[in-house]
Amino acid sequence: MKEKTVNNTPLYVRFAAPLTRSFPDFDFFFIKSLRQKAVDLLNLKYGDRVLDVGCGNGASFPNLVRVVGESGEVVGVEISPDFAINARKRIKKNEWKNVEVIEDAAQTAKLTGDFDGVLMMAAPDVYASEEALENIFPHLKPNARVVIFGAKTSVSRVGKIFSPVLKMVFAKFSLPTTPSLDSDPWKLLAKRVDKLEIEEYFFGLMFLASGSKVLKIDK
Repeated sequence: MKEKTVNNTPLYVRFAAPLTRSFPDFDFFFIKSLRQKAVDLLNLKYGDRVLDVGCGNGASFPNLVRVVGESGEVVGVEISPDFAINARKRIKKNEWKNVEVIEDAAQTAKLTGDFDGVLMMAAPDVYASEEALENIFPHLKPNARVVIFGAKTSVSRVGKIFSPVLKMVFAKFSLPTTPSLDSDPWKLLAKRVDKLEIEEYFFGLMFLASGSKVLKIDK
């Protein structure tokens, strides 16, 4: 009996990736300002090394490259082959010599060296996975900055109306391994990040969380 192949590309990516492949620098207009804010919260400086886990089509690469400069390094990790192709096309078009993409799951990606920060944009398979965090955090320097952005269910009056719809759409278009939405998807990070700060957007349906790696995790 032939073994069933696991598809590591979410449904929405299967449609979006081919459509945007001819436009390597494509990004969704409504997310650009939040993407820039997320990168700002990393507090990176010239020459730093930064991880972009769940990098997608590499939309955060331009922001990250501008901060770390030519002497720094940006390492993307992306599970979807379709998105990884787009991310590499972006790298080639912009002629970045200090950006690379590791095509693998965050849980098993072979990382080398230490990083000054990690970004996880719309990557619930990463920030809500104990195995992924256990693979990533040993490669973060002491006090490295950690920033995540994603979707959540809302407890606000207006947000509660849209939460069931968002939860249904999220489940339909995500990978089978993606955790279902809840009101605090950052909870696994809380014990690894000191003074985790949460900002909510779009009636509490989206969030931006940031903090610094703790030196010692309490068991």
